[in-house]
Amino acid sequence: MRFAVPAIAAILFAWAAAGQDRHVDPTWLHRYVPQIEEKASDVTTPTCHYKPIFGDGDAQSRVPRGISRFGEITEDPGGTCQPVSYAAEEQVYVALEGAGNIDYSGTRVPLRENDFVYLPPGIRQFLAAAPGSRTRVVVMGFKIPAGMHGVPPRVPPPKPLVANMDDVKWQTVSGHPDSVLYQLLMGDTKSTRDKIAAGRVLTSLFVMQFEPGGTNFPHHHEQEEEIYVVLDGDGDMVAGCGMDGVEGRHPARAGDAYFFRLNTTVGFYSSKDSGHKTRILAVRSLYPFSKNP
Repeated sequence: MRFAVPAIAAILFAWAAAGQDRHVDPTWLHRYVPQIEEKASDVTTPTCHYKPIFGDGDAQSRVPRGISRFGEITEDPGGTCQPVSYAAEEQVYVALEGAGNIDYSGTRVPLRENDFVYLPPGIRQFLAAAPGSRTRVVVMGFKIPAGMHGVPPRVPPPKPLVANMDDVKWQTVSGHPDSVLYQLLMGDTKSTRDKIAAGRVLTSLFVMQFEPGGTNFPHHHEQEEEIYVVLDGDGDMVAGCGMDGVEGRHPARAGDAYFFRLNTTVGFYSSKDSGHKTRILAVRSLYPFSKNP
């Protein structure tokens, strides 16, 4: 029995050492896009530049599970990106600035500011900026699990599904305060309320516009990851739990981007003091559980 205490102490020490080596992924990530350095990627050329915000190319790329990439492409006037094709990844482009075109399996389709585009798996594609126009595009990629129905699509659309934010109405959404309006840009293939219904892993792409002092009430999603990007305005981003155990509030301004894991508290409070509205681009996508529909 005289050896029992040292033995127990040794076991406890081993457990503690193992705990120190165990890595726990964060439940949310924050990036300030203007400060992100561009990195070489599969689309970059001397005239096409890529900033990894989340996912591929980011230092914490392992944290998002269903999101393969979320970044910003900037093209010099007249620039062209490298052609790419992803067998098991659907993508969305959102044009924030400039004009140009998308080459979609050899078909050139015009792209202008505020366009949003769905690109199915397996399509060869690349961006080209118009002469005299600097182009800035948010690119989002979503991993499609093996065996998910309809992937890759048997017959991809002959041209990309494109719409413009200016053609999408602002509306309230049931269960949310009237102090925030929504543009419902893109949903999954079963959606009846979004402008484009195409996503398989993507479930919702939308823009929120907050009145000064407005909020969408902190909440969480049990099956989806989510990203918010502040386009303009300012306020407090809610990310995870704060010291009160309810909500963690963080000052947010244009250029701030947040990634939220499933079941993480997420929300936004628009500033009352500035007197300006705040717009946020948001996207939700399915978490890759072992079984997805």
